[in-house]
Amino acid sequence: MADPRTFRLRVRYGKTGRLAMLSHLEITHALERLVRRSGLPFALSQGFSPHMKIAFGPALPVGVGGTDEVFDVTLTAYFAPDKALAALKASAPPDLMPQACSYEEPQAPAASVAFPLSSYEVRLSRPLEALRLPERVTLVRKGKEKELLCAEFLEGEPALTSEGFMFALRSKDTGSLRADAFAQALLEESCAGGPVPAILSFTRCALSA
Repeated sequence: MADPRTFRLRVRYGKTGRLAMLSHLEITHALERLVRRSGLPFALSQGFSPHMKIAFGPALPVGVGGTDEVFDVTLTAYFAPDKALAALKASAPPDLMPQACSYEEPQAPAASVAFPLSSYEVRLSRPLEALRLPERVTLVRKGKEKELLCAEFLEGEPALTSEGFMFALRSKDTGSLRADAFAQALLEESCAGGPVPAILSFTRCALSA
């Protein structure tokens, strides 16, 4: 049960530039340090080893940036959202900049599960003439291969752009399809054995329900 004396602040931020090369674990540590530097009164968990009450949105693969990322941090005192945002911005590096703050109801879904739909934009070294969808993607985890059917995770159809392509994936309770693995499979299928263009940038541009 949520503590009625605490407040859950939801922060939207960007992960851009060189910080797109950081792992999810490194980003979580950086965000915790950001909150500490901001001076906001964050809540601590109970127990032998107290830690900051903070929850993060869906993880991004290394090399994939994000312009609409999210985390929730529990505060022990109310700060007006604009003041909380100003404090966080003053403590943030440019490539990990908070963009908006709002408060969530105690019963609202946590940031880690509130946004199952992710939309991506991929810029390429040369445009594709057409998109051919792979039927499945093979992933290797802990030395074991696992095949995932793309249709089970795709939301709508991928679309060509003047610089590359866009697509959206929906995660499920049973798992998710890695965006970078799907993008690479899509490129290889679309190029039909020919040279595959290089990915210049890979960005998650939106998180939604």
